[in-house]
Amino acid sequence: MSRDLRTAVILMAYGSPDRAEDIPAYFSDIRGGRPVRPEAVAELGERYRRIGGSPLNEIAEAQRAALETELGLRVHVGMKHWRPWIADAVEQALAGGAERLVGLVLAPHYSRLSIGGYRERLEGALAGRAELAFVESWHDHPPYLDALAGRVRGTKAHVVFTAHSLPERILAEGDPYRDQLLETADLVSRRAGLARWSFAFQSESPTGEPWLGPDVLVELDSLHAAGVRKVLLAPIGFVSDHLEILWDLDVEAREKAAELGLELDRIESLNADPAFVRGLAELVRKASATETRIGAR
Repeated sequence: MSRDLRTAVILMAYGSPDRAEDIPAYFSDIRGGRPVRPEAVAELGERYRRIGGSPLNEIAEAQRAALETELGLRVHVGMKHWRPWIADAVEQALAGGAERLVGLVLAPHYSRLSIGGYRERLEGALAGRAELAFVESWHDHPPYLDALAGRVRGTKAHVVFTAHSLPERILAEGDPYRDQLLETADLVSRRAGLARWSFAFQSESPTGEPWLGPDVLVELDSLHAAGVRKVLLAPIGFVSDHLEILWDLDVEAREKAAELGLELDRIESLNADPAFVRGLAELVRKASATETRIGAR
């Protein structure tokens, strides 16, 4: 297949350490170089150990390869907090002759604290050396919604949609993150014809300030008190299996459900699902054709 060598895609994700000995440096990068308590590093290491390590890097490579095949464009993976870094992906794309880059983050919902950070790193690394089209939000993109709806359609369980929590202060700043998440949940539930569903946040960090809620563990308590006995977790803010799925939901939430006597299951992550990858390709084609931000809010 002939390729357009002038355009390349920078496919971005959060990043995950490959080895236990890399966890301190990874944690430090997340915290912007601020000191990390040894106990916190040990706790994170234990979580990685218990889930058998994060498959995020392998999944990102599978997504990259599938998207490259679908598009006929060079696709480079860049991670926000680990190797391969976003800056490395940019250099690879430019070295390959790219004159235009399309930036796509594997997170559908926009927040200045999340997607905004990816864009800053991408633009900083690019430093004006090529044109840039950036996909800011795709929370209402039909192929993404259809893929999720297919995973919850027909269930008899109460569906709890989840996403990573962020500090509550973003609401006062007019950040669209929570509204976009609730819109996604509503659109998916309508597509799937769900009778019972709710939304909860997960993976809150202990920063000492209020974070968006309710937390998924609190939501399980509430559902149990309301007489619900069967729950299906549907993480819509994450598209790949990684620590926040395999630990926060598959370990912590399952342990909580067992305490309550709830039957708990989780939908299969989108990962490199062919229909999902075709949807990502649509986003890239649209961004490349219009040379504008897609879904900016």
